[in-house]
Amino acid sequence: MSQQSNKEDKIVLDGKVIDSSKGIFRIELTNGHVITGRLSGKMKMHKIRVMVGDIVKVEVSTYDLDRGRIIQREKLSASPKKS
Repeated sequence: MSQQSNKEDKIVLDGKVIDSSKGIFRIELTNGHVITGRLSGKMKMHKIRVMVGDIVKVEVSTYDLDRGRIIQREKLSASPKKS
C-alpha cells in the first residue's frame, strides 16, 4: 500500500477577510464563495494578527470546500509618504 501525501489534497486560494469572531474568520474568495477559516499553527505561534479587510491565502481541502486554514496574510503596499 502506498501512502498519499496530505500536500496533494490541498488547494491554495486568495481571499479577503469579511468577519472574525473568536479565532474563526469568514473569508470571501476571489471567485465569490464565502468560507470559514482559522489560523494555521505557525501564524498562531508567531502571533500574526489578521483583521477584517486583510487579504489572505487560504489552504482548502478537496474533501471539504467550505472550511480552510489561513496560511499567509498578504502585506499591504505602503502608500508613498509626502514631504
